[in-house]
Amino acid sequence: MIVQAPAGDMFPFTAGRPAKASPSDVRRMNRALIFNLLFPSNRLSRADLSRMTGLSRVAVSDVVSGMLEEGLLQENGHEAPARGKGKRATLLSVDPGRLRIISVDLSQEHLIRGAVTNLHGMPEDHMEVALGPDDRIEADAIVQLIDQLRADIDASSLIGIGIAVPGVVNDGVIEESTGLGWRDVDLRTRLETRFTVPVTVSNDVVASMLTERFFGQAGPNLMFVQINRGIGSATLIDDVPVVGERHAGGEVGHISLDPEHGPACPCGKRGCMERLISANALRRRMAGMDDEGKTAVVREAGVLFASAMAMTVGLLDIADICLYGPADIVNNVFLQAAQERLDAMTTSKFHTRTVIRRCQCGAGAALRGASVAVALRHLEA
Repeated sequence: MIVQAPAGDMFPFTAGRPAKASPSDVRRMNRALIFNLLFPSNRLSRADLSRMTGLSRVAVSDVVSGMLEEGLLQENGHEAPARGKGKRATLLSVDPGRLRIISVDLSQEHLIRGAVTNLHGMPEDHMEVALGPDDRIEADAIVQLIDQLRADIDASSLIGIGIAVPGVVNDGVIEESTGLGWRDVDLRTRLETRFTVPVTVSNDVVASMLTERFFGQAGPNLMFVQINRGIGSATLIDDVPVVGERHAGGEVGHISLDPEHGPACPCGKRGCMERLISANALRRRMAGMDDEGKTAVVREAGVLFASAMAMTVGLLDIADICLYGPADIVNNVFLQAAQERLDAMTTSKFHTRTVIRRCQCGAGAALRGASVAVALRHLEA
């Protein structure tokens, strides 16, 4: 489970703390250790938690008592009967039912999606705002959607608001989002001022990766790539997300595959992968083609994708690439062509085969991941 991460909004256990820990820092870390061992659906006793964290039973009991009272944890049954006599230990688990999160996804074209979720990121209420083809997403529309979502929930149960945004996010500020046309937008400050609850702003691909990590098939080392109207990625190494020095570590869509002759990109370069093999770019190329022509275009896209990923695989020794995108693009033709190309470029005596697979988490991955990011950040309180 994730217990440490670089500074920023996306994960709570941030680096960059003071060199000397205060008692409150120790408390937050202990909460984080216990929550991560239980999240999302593990059941463990206090003795289990003491053994696994290295904390004393007294320390575990103290932290657990606070988390039970707060609504983060619940007592959930007892251990199976042991041989001989003795009291069966009470099991603990994350309590998804008492606390609420508002989650908003801004990654969809011409659509704002919002939900009220529980601690597992499961929606209990859902709303959408459809935009016209020439309409841009504006902060006012986000505020109105959140106002509607919070109208029917107990304000005391709301622990935060999570926003998933395409682009470069740094401490709640969207520094650059070509998809939204935003630059240096301090969305977190505006929303926290308006709603007086903590707001967590995450890159949409990082949010989707959270969903895959906690509720999908991923382990602690993962490259998660999303192909949609743009192309973005997120990487986990030993359960630590790699965000980069300027928080742009996942902007693989702006790797230029044809810098001299490729189509111009809003980022200022030519031939970016986003302009060549994003879903929108490929659909434009395939318009009017027969099935054979479309298959050829998708196969070529798979080859280009794998060629761009090969250096990263070799550099980081990643064995799992999870690909998220629409079924007409990220299909068996794409995956097979990409796998064959990647095998040819990376498989060796010292690097076992990297598998490229399709994400099965569904269309709500970014929305759910934004909610999970709020739950994790709440542990800092």
